[in-house]
Amino acid sequence: MGDSTGDSTPAPGKEGDATSHPYRPGYELVAEQLLDHIAQQNLRPGDRLPTEQGLAQILGASRNVTREAVKVLAAIGRLTVRRGAGIFVAASVGGLLDDELSHFRPTSMEDVRMLLDYRKVIESETARRAASLATPIEVRAIRESAESSLTAATMNDVDTFAKADAAFHDAVGAASHNVFLRASVAGVRRLASQSDVLLFHGDVPGSLEVAAHQHVAIAEAVAAGAADLAERLMVEHIGTTQSQFERKIRDRLFSPDAHAATEEPSGPSGSDSTGTPPPSAEAPTS
Repeated sequence: MGDSTGDSTPAPGKEGDATSHPYRPGYELVAEQLLDHIAQQNLRPGDRLPTEQGLAQILGASRNVTREAVKVLAAIGRLTVRRGAGIFVAASVGGLLDDELSHFRPTSMEDVRMLLDYRKVIESETARRAASLATPIEVRAIRESAESSLTAATMNDVDTFAKADAAFHDAVGAASHNVFLRASVAGVRRLASQSDVLLFHGDVPGSLEVAAHQHVAIAEAVAAGAADLAERLMVEHIGTTQSQFERKIRDRLFSPDAHAATEEPSGPSGSDSTGTPPPSAEAPTS
């Protein structure tokens, strides 16, 4: 494991190339290292982890930065912290997600690509079935959530968009009339939201308006009973999300902007050295 004792740490790159040495929050890097540690040790949901001090020693990080990493991972559902009992690998989120996905790495490009590929497979079939099976009430729910996402996008209201986005995909899942498809859509989006939180800190990986217009187009295809079109539009929608996501990751990893590194967070507990709190678990995934 690398040393991430500072609140910000440079990502690896060519020596002497300033653009390849961006700084990232220390708690983010330690969170990544902790997830890698869980996978390498083959820890399962419910397994107990060392104390914060023990984790800090294992990861080569300061205790304060380790504490922030634990808070972030608890917020996105990867760890459970029980007062007086310790830190545990969180239980499975349910649905069709088995324990293997407890080792999903939200900041790994490879894992994220596999996740989005899975979304294409599941959600395209879900949209196809919704176009064939949706009742008038279900069509209305899909349309209303799509329009709500567009309204929120035009106002750049990220929180409202996130709620409408989740409602839209859940409504399409419900209209497939298959509880396993619906559960799969919900489960895979929970994993996607972990990447949003750890990588983007409440920012969004792409244009809200583009995503919202795609929602509306899918809703109209479902309403028209156009199964082939609904399937194709959903694949394009998730493909757009993937392109935006990968571009955002590249921008983040290779941005020339850097923050000053510090040994410990200077803000209050729950904040980084700039006073910005670690990200919450709420973020749009589109």
